Amino acid sequence: MSKTFAVIGDPIDHSLSPNIHSAAFRELNLDCSYIAYRIQKGELEEGVESLKKIKIDGFNVTIPHKVEMMKYLDKLDESCSIIGAVNTVTNDNGVLKGYNTDMDGFLDPFKKRNLSVKDLKVLLLGAGGAARAIVAGFAKEHAQSITIANRTLENANNIAKFSNKIGLNANTIKLEEVADTAKNYDVVVNATSIGLKNEPSPISLDGINSKTIVYDIVYMPINTDFLKKAKEKGAIIIYGYEMLLGQATRAFEIWHGMEAPYNAMKKALLGGV
Repeated sequence: MSKTFAVIGDPIDHSLSPNIHSAAFRELNLDCSYIAYRIQKGELEEGVESLKKIKIDGFNVTIPHKVEMMKYLDKLDESCSIIGAVNTVTNDNGVLKGYNTDMDGFLDPFKKRNLSVKDLKVLLLGAGGAARAIVAGFAKEHAQSITIANRTLENANNIAKFSNKIGLNANTIKLEEVADTAKNYDVVVNATSIGLKNEPSPISLDGINSKTIVYDIVYMPINTDFLKKAKEKGAIIIYGYEMLLGQATRAFEIWHGMEAPYNAMKKALLGGV
């Protein structure tokens, strides 16, 4: 029986998900297809109904629907309810269950490198869409504390409240106040969109060393200025595409109940980046 999967969002034409999942289906000889389906803001309810009509087996959810989609779910995975957003949905005879693979996707590269974040001090740049999942990941892995730096303090304060609530000690500063304090942290994560257009690193990385873990969730370009500067200092680097792959492999496993072919998916992704 052929199965169909999709990614919904707007814009959607730049999505790398169809390539990544199609490569996995080919690798494992699965009779499945994966499509990109544009649903505009304000049209989510009709969009979800039409996906149910065609008996879609599962779908990914991207901007701008990750929060609103929660309204149309029948069941929620724990990750989904903690983070308050959904990015992966299963359809079991019209019963929609939501998951959020952002947290596991974010943590996946640490696990692959056997890096523990337990008791580490974290600096998180940005308080946007991915920030809650990142904070939830660090809380789950028992990081010591997190400092959230953002251009607008109000957004950072919201994330800090969430962090403190789930047991990870958080404080906030303005992005420009980071100055040269990156060296005081064990892990520095860029979750802003700075780097997408090859902009210079949002902060100075002076003083970091070979033990500092530097992670950029921007995946295009692969080598952002932020990561280039971190490499010059000999830091441990984690690329944005690894988080994307971690999310995709987790979604694959939720839908198919089998291990995802990581290398085939990685090859497809890096071919498209």
